[in-house]
Amino acid sequence: MLNTHLEHLEDTILDGDLSLLRSLLYEGNVSVKIDGAPAIVWGSHPQTNRFFVGTKSVFNKKLIKVNYTHDDIEENHGTGQVASILSACLAHLPYCDEGEIYQGDFIGFGGEWEYTPNTITYHFGEEVQEQIIIAPHTAYIPDPDFDGDGNVLRECEAVPLYENLIDLDGNVRFVKPNGVIHQEDIIERVQFALQMAQMVTFEDKAEVKRLKKVFNSLIRQEIPIESEDFENPRLVSLWLFVKGIKDELLDTASNDGETPTINEDFLTGDAEGYVFHTAYGSVKLVSREEFSQKNFTMVKRWDG
Repeated sequence: MLNTHLEHLEDTILDGDLSLLRSLLYEGNVSVKIDGAPAIVWGSHPQTNRFFVGTKSVFNKKLIKVNYTHDDIEENHGTGQVASILSACLAHLPYCDEGEIYQGDFIGFGGEWEYTPNTITYHFGEEVQEQIIIAPHTAYIPDPDFDGDGNVLRECEAVPLYENLIDLDGNVRFVKPNGVIHQEDIIERVQFALQMAQMVTFEDKAEVKRLKKVFNSLIRQEIPIESEDFENPRLVSLWLFVKGIKDELLDTASNDGETPTINEDFLTGDAEGYVFHTAYGSVKLVSREEFSQKNFTMVKRWDG
């Protein structure tokens, strides 16, 4: 499965799919969400076994932008900042063994103490000596049954990256802190939410899309979301309750101390947020009132 956009926990229940909510009753893995940009994909190409780098455009259906050389980068991405970043990645990322493909977020070039790749500023406490900084988070497993029809990278299975990547040459600072959440604190609330769901009429795909736009608009304007203002108040009440579960989980979350310090504007203090991974899928645990609201209103600088 392609590495798609992660949903907020509360958004996943709008169509009646309670699997990710129910997954909070079981053990999973927690990673720290790093707010880097742009996304970088690199590894050994399944068809050529050559080392490549790219943005998410390597997954395109038609205009596939896979870069093996600096000439490829210039042809696919021009000579702007994204091209400069990809050229540095091509020069400095360690080569991968056959079948190894990774994705991470670019944080910056070495030589500085702090970086603001997107919304959050990261303070490293010292000048970064490595050439580039990457926050890896996903590995891709090639499809052994791929028949050559379409984009082989698009057919790879995306899985959370649990191992810590190492660059023996010292050119890349890989930032991959591990997270901890205390699920035992919210077990009863999750069970109650599952009971609430039995009395809710869920929505189809089109209405779910519309509701998420409405919620995001209200958050962007800092307007409280009230269930009685909607045509389906029971669904919105459940949405608010599940959102409360997520916010409570965030209050209990911590990491292993390897995260660079972030700017004090964010109340979560030590991270943008977390990602909870289970056999049911992955869900992001991010405060919409903090990070998401700021991310909605910032000027976007990256085009992938």
